[in-house]
Amino acid sequence: MVQLLAITDYIDSLAEAETRFGLSHNDEPSFFTEWSRDLPELSPSEQQRLDLIKQRYLYHRQCGHLLEGVVNFIVIAPLLELAGFYDPPFRLRSEASVRLEIADENDKIYQGRIDSLIVQEHLWIVLVEAKRTSFSIEVALPQALAYMCANPQPQKATFGLVSNGAYSMFVKLYQSQYSFSEDFSLNRQRNELYDVLRILNRLKG
Repeated sequence: MVQLLAITDYIDSLAEAETRFGLSHNDEPSFFTEWSRDLPELSPSEQQRLDLIKQRYLYHRQCGHLLEGVVNFIVIAPLLELAGFYDPPFRLRSEASVRLEIADENDKIYQGRIDSLIVQEHLWIVLVEAKRTSFSIEVALPQALAYMCANPQPQKATFGLVSNGAYSMFVKLYQSQYSFSEDFSLNRQRNELYDVLRILNRLKG
């Protein structure tokens, strides 16, 4: 695992991840159906809690209080709680952070980091924390694949949730092939946290 964590520092593109781990992208819709089919329904209380989470996000975004890590506290932590990942039989394990820097069109450097949690060896939660919420989750997709390649049971599919709180995307890795879900955003009119929780409930099954 130490070697893997060192490798993630140098994987900054999907092409690099594909070369380093022998991966290929599978764009067949039938490859990754877990994010779009047979999703469990949410209870009214779950929907109410998700509506509150989104309301809090929009409130803090409007007030300009979205400092580093805050979105993950007000969105991701309660989302994982709703999914039941803090309780038996699930166990969370954290891995070392990966630091990252990105320059914008004006050559201004923004710093951030990628934190990761693994749930029961087959589900990775990869979080992007930065000083601006516009940090794209796409910067974390190569590192997510690197983490997921550590799956001790390669004959089984491994899944990941990559999120910066405001935007989320799911990843599937199976037999050296990977694919992504659509992205889910708190900036759209519909509360797409409904979809994220339903997919998490499907994957944990």
